[in-house]
Amino acid sequence: MERETAPVGGRTARAARAASVNGLEMHYELRGEGTPLVLLHGFTGASGDWAHVFDLAELGRDHAVIAPDLRGHGRSNNPAGSLTIRQCALDVFALLDELGVKTFRAVGLSLGAKCLLHLATQQPDRVESMVLVSATPYFPEQARVLMRHVSGEGRTEAEWEEMRSRHRLGDAQIQALWRQPRLFAASHDDMSFTPPYLSTITARTMIVHGDRDPLYPAELALEMHRAIPRSCLWLLPDSGHTPVFGEWKEPFARAALAFLRGEQGEQAAARA
Repeated sequence: MERETAPVGGRTARAARAASVNGLEMHYELRGEGTPLVLLHGFTGASGDWAHVFDLAELGRDHAVIAPDLRGHGRSNNPAGSLTIRQCALDVFALLDELGVKTFRAVGLSLGAKCLLHLATQQPDRVESMVLVSATPYFPEQARVLMRHVSGEGRTEAEWEEMRSRHRLGDAQIQALWRQPRLFAASHDDMSFTPPYLSTITARTMIVHGDRDPLYPAELALEMHRAIPRSCLWLLPDSGHTPVFGEWKEPFARAALAFLRGEQGEQAAARA
């Protein structure tokens, strides 16, 4: 059952909505008209983060932009208490089914990019094209080491306030998010994309990766590029994890939009 929480009216209107899917209330933003474009934020992020990357009004001129808060993030709750990336993908499919969206384009950032790998392998025919930022086919040991040390203990008031500005369901929601990396570190089946499995992806795919990512080394981006048939790889020099918020913001936005509109990877990257 979909519930509208803000009015929709015209091409540039922005609507904040919620839908009951898979046992949770999933909040999302919707704007524009045209080919559906799904924006999937990173871990501990929220749908509002995309305003720091794209001119959303520009995106809305060619696309119906759908930006959900993933399970347990932002204003979306998580009654089940557990969170897997595979389940996040199932939630996104359920939301798109609720909206009547059959095929779509997508951009995913870190957690959102990993979610996209699930979407593009579970139902390949539905994903037309996608941009994966700071993705990985599996969690390497260097990422697991870092994730095992994440917790809510010793957080500063500034860190709490930053999290409260994004996640609006109370401090228990934030504590659950800070516990989650240790659970990711202990899992070996949620993210386990072998090259043969990745080869089933039919979407045109742009892989964007920082060459100094401390979590997922660039070799993993190259592994995905070699396995995904219609893919291109854009390594951003002197860049770490999720580099598209800093100096690469505008070049990335231009290149991603050009790629989604149908330009080849080399042509799109040249726009940067």
